[in-house]
Amino acid sequence: MTESSPSLSAEQDRSAVLALALLRGAVAAGLGLGSVTVLVLALWISAPASDSSPGGALHAAAGLWLLAHGAELTRAHTLSGIPAPVGIVPLLLAVVPVWLVHRAARDVLVPDEGRPAPSARGAFGMVVGGYLLVGAVAAYYVRGGSLSVQLPSLLFPAVVVVAGAAATGVWTASGRPIGPPPSWAPVSLHEALARRRFRERAGTVWRAAAAGVAVLLGGGALLVAVALVWHAHPAQRSFVQLSGDWSGRVAVLLLALVLVPNAAVWGAAYGLGPGFALGTASTVTPLAFSGHPAMPGFPLLAAVPAEGPGTVLNWSAGAVPVAAGVTVAWFTVRRAAPPDAARAEAWGPWGTALVAALAAVGCGAGTAVLAAAAGGPLGTRALAEFGPVWWLTGAAALVWTALVGVPGALLLRAWRLRRRDGEGEGRRTAEGEGAAYVAGDPGVAAPGKTAVPVPVPSSEDASREPGGGGRRWWRRSGNRDGEGVGGTDAGDEAAGPVPGDEPAPRRIAAAAFLAVGAAPGPVPPAAHPPAQGEDGGVAPYDFLPTGPWHERTVRPEEAGPSGSA
Repeated sequence: MTESSPSLSAEQDRSAVLALALLRGAVAAGLGLGSVTVLVLALWISAPASDSSPGGALHAAAGLWLLAHGAELTRAHTLSGIPAPVGIVPLLLAVVPVWLVHRAARDVLVPDEGRPAPSARGAFGMVVGGYLLVGAVAAYYVRGGSLSVQLPSLLFPAVVVVAGAAATGVWTASGRPIGPPPSWAPVSLHEALARRRFRERAGTVWRAAAAGVAVLLGGGALLVAVALVWHAHPAQRSFVQLSGDWSGRVAVLLLALVLVPNAAVWGAAYGLGPGFALGTASTVTPLAFSGHPAMPGFPLLAAVPAEGPGTVLNWSAGAVPVAAGVTVAWFTVRRAAPPDAARAEAWGPWGTALVAALAAVGCGAGTAVLAAAAGGPLGTRALAEFGPVWWLTGAAALVWTALVGVPGALLLRAWRLRRRDGEGEGRRTAEGEGAAYVAGDPGVAAPGKTAVPVPVPSSEDASREPGGGGRRWWRRSGNRDGEGVGGTDAGDEAAGPVPGDEPAPRRIAAAAFLAVGAAPGPVPPAAHPPAQGEDGGVAPYDFLPTGPWHERTVRPEEAGPSGSA
C-alpha cells in the first residue's frame, strides 16, 4: 500500500489537472456567450416597443454567439414566409470567442505552484471538449426559435475554428516551436526541420505572409473609408431610415461596427480585382459595376461605387495589392540580406525567391479564408450570394503578391548587396591610402591634404648627457635670452650613435602624419632665415624624445632645465 501511494497520488493530480482544463474551456465559452447576451438584452430593454419576449432575446443572443464561430443560421420569420439563411460572420464579433479559447488553452499549460502542468495533447483535448460542450447546449437551446442553427455548419467551420484557436494557444504556451513532425512523416522532412536555416526561413515566410494580409486589410479599410466620405449623404440617409428611435440607431451602429472588418475584406477584394457580389446577378469590380444588384439598405453598403464602367479613380484601387507585394518583398529581404550582415551571410537568389513565393502562397491562403468568412448568403434567390468569392480573391492575392513580391525581393537583395560592396570597397580604399601615407615618404601628402615641410635633423643635433655616456631625453635650441642659436649646450660633445637610437625617417613620418590635419596652404617663410649650418630656431619637434621610451627617466643630476653640466 505504501509503495503504490505515490503513483496513486500522481494519477489523482493528473486527473485534477485535466478536469481543470475542461472547466477552463467551459468558462471561456460561458464568458463569450454571456458578453453577447448582455449586449442583446441591453438593446432589447432599451427598445421602447419590442415585439419579442425575453426568451426571444436570449435565443437571438445564442444564435449570434454561434454565428460568431462560423455557424450558419436560419431566420424563420421573413416577409416572404420562406426561411432565409444567414451566413455572413461578423468578424469583429468573432474575435471575442477566438481570443477566449486561445487564452484558455495557453493558461492551462502555465505551471502553478503545487500543480503540475498537463501534456499539450491533454490540454488541447480538454479545453476544446469543455468549450464544445457549452456550444452544444447553446445549439440545442436555439433549436426551433426565430434563429436556428444548421447542424452541418456546427461541425464545419465552427468546430474547426475552436480547435484552431486552442491549437494556437497550446503552441504559444510551448514556445512556438517548429516541429517535430509526426512519426509517420518522411525522413527528409525530419532532417529539414532539424536545420536552423529551415526554421529561420519558415519564420520569415510566416511573417511576410501575415504582413501582406495586414496590408491588404488596411488598404481595403482605407478604400471603404474614402468611399464612405465620398458618399456621406447616402450613408447618413440609410442610417436614419433604418430606425427612428435612438435605441434602434444604437443597434444599427453596433451592427455596422462589428461588420467593419468584413467591409475591409470586401475593399481588399475590390482592389485585388475579383471584387464582390451584390446578389446572384451583380458584381462590383474596379473595371465595372454590372448587373442588377439586390442591395439592402445599410450604411456600409452606401460606399459601393456607382453603376457603370470604372474610371481612373476606381482603377487606382490596384495600388493596394501592389503595396502588399512590396511588403512581402521587404519582410523577406529583412532576413535574406540584413543591413548589418556580411555578404557571406546573405541568402542566395534562389532561396530568397523561394521564401517570397511561399509568403505569397500564405498571403493568398489567408486572404481566401477571410473572404470566405466575410461573405455568404443573406437570404434566398437573389441574396443567396453576397460578398467576395473566396477562391477568386485568394487566387488574385497569390498572383499579385507573387508577381510583385518575388522580383521585388530579388531587386532589393541585389541593391543591398551592391551598396554594401561599395561601402566596403570605399572603406578599404581609405584604409589603404592612410596606410600608404604613413609608411611612405613624409613629403608626399594624402589626397586632399597639404604636406608640411619637416626639418631633418643632423646627427650632430642629438643631445647627449655629460660625460658622453648617456643622452638627455630633452634638448633646447637657442638660449633663454633670445640670443643667437648658433651654439649648443655646454656639456654637449660629439659622441657616436647610441645603439638604441630610433631612426630619424620613422620619427619624421610619424610627425608628418600628425601634421596632416593642418589647414592647407603654403608655409610662410621665416622672417630671418638661418644661416647655413645653424638651427632654424625652436622647432616643434625639438622637445620630442629622441631615445627609446625606457630611457626617458630623468636622472637626479638632470633635474634642472638649464641643460648645463
